[in-house]
Amino acid sequence: MFYFVKTPGFLKKIFASCIWNMPVEEKKIYLTFDDGPHPTATPFVLDELKKYNAKATFFCIGKNVETHPQLYKRILNEGHRTGNHTQNHLNGWKVSDENYFDDIKDAAKIIDSNLFRPPYGRISQFQIAALIKQNIKIIMWDVLSGDFDEKISAETCTSNVIKHAANGSIIVFHDSEKALEKMKVSLRETLNYFSRFGYSFEVIY
Repeated sequence: MFYFVKTPGFLKKIFASCIWNMPVEEKKIYLTFDDGPHPTATPFVLDELKKYNAKATFFCIGKNVETHPQLYKRILNEGHRTGNHTQNHLNGWKVSDENYFDDIKDAAKIIDSNLFRPPYGRISQFQIAALIKQNIKIIMWDVLSGDFDEKISAETCTSNVIKHAANGSIIVFHDSEKALEKMKVSLRETLNYFSRFGYSFEVIY
């Protein structure tokens, strides 16, 4: 499995109409969580964030919101933001544009947000342009924790974040079954480390 922990500049230029970092100079970091809500992972994340008065953005899968509506409400009630991550976690490179847009629309019926993150980061320039015309902000990332990667340890996930995050970084974790054990360790360490250095954790706007 190949992926960039720190998104390289050439990718940000190729997909310049997407948002990779937030334009801030202050000590602010933007934690994001993909693929929830999940009955175990999401409550853990919310409880940990509360300890630090930290806010985050959750890119939710529509079918998971339908399955766990109370968890979705809790995310919003505790001051976090949500974004659309499609209804069925579709790869934009592997389905027709029509199916992709329909899946996003299905998720939008229950996820009221102008933020969108493509599953796997896979999206075409045509799809990007069409979504932007609808005033949708496409949120990518600056740093991947790698919590989804079965070949690395929780300590490596933590190191990925601490070594590469900076002011305005958008960081990806997953509130999912697959990532749960690594994410639990890495999120705790990330919150503790950056809080000690005076960072705050904000929602994407």
